[in-house]
Amino acid sequence: MEINDYDGFAEAYAAETEDGLVNAYYARPAMLALAGDVAGRRVLDAGCGSGPLSAALRDRGAVVTGVDASAGMLALARRRLGEDADLHRADLREPLPFGDGVFDDVVASLVLHYLEDWGPTLAEIRRVLRPGGRLIASVDHPFVAYTSQETRPDYFATTSYTFHWTFGGRSVPMRFWRKSLQAMSDAFAMAGFRLSAISEPQPDPAARELFPDGFRELSTRPCFLFFVVEVPRQGV
Repeated sequence: MEINDYDGFAEAYAAETEDGLVNAYYARPAMLALAGDVAGRRVLDAGCGSGPLSAALRDRGAVVTGVDASAGMLALARRRLGEDADLHRADLREPLPFGDGVFDDVVASLVLHYLEDWGPTLAEIRRVLRPGGRLIASVDHPFVAYTSQETRPDYFATTSYTFHWTFGGRSVPMRFWRKSLQAMSDAFAMAGFRLSAISEPQPDPAARELFPDGFRELSTRPCFLFFVVEVPRQGV
């Protein structure tokens, strides 16, 4: 079975993550909180999947463009966002189909950890952002990914890790790349970004009664790491 085959389980993945604890009450609220007031801002949702974050940003007044490598996920995003939604199939390891400086923000929610080498992707993201523009990104927390492996790798080495997700009774293989916090910080700096914020957020309190056991674990054990990095303005 193909690894990371989102086309093969798009429907099941979208259904599983639509209202689940980790996505609906943790990852998405944290991304939206870091984005702040996006009314009128041009936002690229890099790795938009089925479009829940794009929809939330659009509801807050952003002008949203979405890209994803999976045709299946993009079909679901178009169903959610409408036929006139600005959606493109694009692999983030390749050049983006946009001009220089056309976006105010790029959001990359739980996307970068699919990539072994962040360099080309971050360079392209920086290119399509205007001066002062922001990249708001979340990744698997490096410490959690490190400690979850039975034979722990060199923390400072970039290493892959695999596991199986289960959707609708079907087990699917996934592979991610774990980097140290230092490696991630260096990658942002080498691409010309300036770190604005780093966050280990708490889940939405509304999840306490809906998911009592999961809420307790998520409140005491980090799951994802969130960054806001900026393109420096000229002369600043």
